[in-house]
Amino acid sequence: MAASNNLLRLLPSIDVLLRTATAGSLQSAVGFEHLGDLARKVTDELRHEIMTTPASSEAATQDQELSRAAFLEEAERRLVKAHEAETNSGLRRVINATGVILHTNLGRAPLSDAARRAVATAAAGYCSLEYDRATGARGRRGARVEDLLAQVTGAERALVVNNCAAAALLVLTTFARDGETIVSRGELVEIGGDFRVPDVMAQSATRMIEVGTTNRTNLADYRQAISEKTRLIMRVHTSNYRVVGFTKTPRLRELAHLAHEAGLLIYEDAGSGALVDLSDYGITGEPVIRESIVEGVDVVSFSGDKLLGGPQAGLLVGRAAIIEQMRSHPLYRALRADKLRIAALEATLDAYARGVSAEEVPAQRFIAMSPAEVKARAEQFVERLRRIASGIQLEVIEGESAVGGGSAPTAHLRTVLVSMTHGSLTANQLEAALRRSTPPVIARIVEDRVLVDLRTVTEGEEFEIEQALLALAR
Repeated sequence: MAASNNLLRLLPSIDVLLRTATAGSLQSAVGFEHLGDLARKVTDELRHEIMTTPASSEAATQDQELSRAAFLEEAERRLVKAHEAETNSGLRRVINATGVILHTNLGRAPLSDAARRAVATAAAGYCSLEYDRATGARGRRGARVEDLLAQVTGAERALVVNNCAAAALLVLTTFARDGETIVSRGELVEIGGDFRVPDVMAQSATRMIEVGTTNRTNLADYRQAISEKTRLIMRVHTSNYRVVGFTKTPRLRELAHLAHEAGLLIYEDAGSGALVDLSDYGITGEPVIRESIVEGVDVVSFSGDKLLGGPQAGLLVGRAAIIEQMRSHPLYRALRADKLRIAALEATLDAYARGVSAEEVPAQRFIAMSPAEVKARAEQFVERLRRIASGIQLEVIEGESAVGGGSAPTAHLRTVLVSMTHGSLTANQLEAALRRSTPPVIARIVEDRVLVDLRTVTEGEEFEIEQALLALAR
């Protein structure tokens, strides 16, 4: 105890630590008040370590000035480290070299150039969010976005909220609260972030009526479940998994006919929400929203930041009366989209309306990229690096990209990968070094090799990956 007390006396005070050149260099970036909080945290950590770690009397009686200087140096080092930890936990741009196009942890779909410009313009000043320029009166929020959504899906009307879970909550609360909603057992999915369909149903105060089995649900199962308390028949797209083999589920048209015959609404939670048919690229089984509308669905909800390739948003399309009823519901105000989301979405949907989404929307462009295109870029990338980087072994190999974001789990997008090994670093060390570079390069490891998939890397980002690798090769 005496030895620990002696060491505690050598700890720098917060005031002494704040007067160091290290603290001075951080003050403009952190602010004086928060810098004091970090200094307090650092000294508290050192104090705790001294009190919980046995100290020898010899260590405690060493030259006090040397010990005092050593403690101060350690406190400065930890102050810098604490600041770096806070900075790294913030939102920052990364290079997605994983080949997962809709990488949920990396923000899903990257925005198009037009969408980014639209966000910057809307953020820079005032905008006509709810202002009708023709009349000078209050206008409809996101009017152009809603019109574009109706146009590209063939629906009568559209509505935008902040995410797809919010869209489902709004539908169920508006039309099925205190009633019953029929859904197949095989569609009671859980997606990322512990989001479960039954939980959303419970929150909306509708009673869930499960029908059928995990792999087979017949039209008769739905018919038998209809009662005077039934308000909705719900179809949920199983975004992140597929049941294959001995399976059966009614067609949407059959469900719509059954619902309307019974005076009910049919609602489809389409999840990823493809606006165009992606089967030419090997992506099948994803609902095309226009087809759902043609099949007679009353209202469809889907995501904005998945296969559509826009910002996070919950998009609702369907019959005009249904949409307007949700617009007038008090919950809509709590869930509605802000101006930045609307700006990005409008620019994204405009590309679909003009028929150029495959060229202008990054997620669509990455999906449409052929293995031959990726291979040509990978070979050029490797050739450039071999001339300038020593110590890194590079190889071009075949592989697969993934759609990601809970979309198209059975799709296999053939690609060509750049395989990397380092003469003195393990695969884990090489991957960590790339992850800590500026900007961070996020790759993947397979069989002790770091793999980079240029499908999800823009040509401008290739140079930044090269610079990160060059720094490791020196």
